[in-house]
Amino acid sequence: MDTPLTPRPGERPQEPRPRRRDRHGRGMRGPVAPPQVPLSASRAELFGDLVQDSVERLERRWPQLAEVEFVVAEVPGAPGGPEGGWNDEAVPLGGMVAAQQGRPARILVYRRPVEIRTKNRDERALLVHEIVVEQVADLLGLSPETVDPRYGQD
Repeated sequence: MDTPLTPRPGERPQEPRPRRRDRHGRGMRGPVAPPQVPLSASRAELFGDLVQDSVERLERRWPQLAEVEFVVAEVPGAPGGPEGGWNDEAVPLGGMVAAQQGRPARILVYRRPVEIRTKNRDERALLVHEIVVEQVADLLGLSPETVDPRYGQD
């Protein structure tokens, strides 16, 4: 005897059907935005992109920066740590660690202090670029205006 296509009352179907809608008939739940859309990027990823954009701008002018490691940290380390000391009045926005024992020089940008001091993405991009320029200037022993002639100009 063949099995009927529709189950009899009280019987369960032989094979489960794929679920096309949720139980309220509104459709399947999914992400709000696809991964390639900026909405799905975290704040840390967006901040890292700002630092990377700034570094790429400077690397065109200063090719030796390809050997420098640029790092985004959440907050500065403890006072007197490898990033240097700081006090209650001035929290650093960036730092530089010179090359040592086979490790490349590192330039640090601290995400949370920068985000607190800026209101929008444009302000954040300007401040990040200024921090990167200042740290590169310190590393190379030059003035920030030499590293980027547009330094300090809006």
